[in-house]
Amino acid sequence: MRIAPGRLVYLGFGKYVRSDRIVALLPIEEERGPGRRTLVYVEGLPEPVVAGRTEATIVRDMVGPEGGAVELLRELQAQIKQVRPLLKASIRSEAGLDLDELSRKISALTGEGEGERDAADRLL
Repeated sequence: MRIAPGRLVYLGFGKYVRSDRIVALLPIEEERGPGRRTLVYVEGLPEPVVAGRTEATIVRDMVGPEGGAVELLRELQAQIKQVRPLLKASIRSEAGLDLDELSRKISALTGEGEGERDAADRLL
């Protein structure tokens, strides 16, 4: 994976770091909770920055969207939201395709919503 240089990465609670200045990410295991998920080691800083986001989410932001894949997923999700519930149920029954579950996974992968970001980390 290639880090997108000079990209600002949001760490949570108003903290941002340039993607190419991040040296290491360490998940917090003890005393982990809201606002305390990852230690971010930044070039030039003597102590790590405590981030409120998970390491997987930070890495995803460091790398950036690959070839428009995120935009494609968002467009697919917008189309799924246009499908009426009865048709979704029929598709699930006939084809075994759960459009609501697919939409949740897209939300998780694209980082839409904080609760869904945690779900994305479980997917990765």
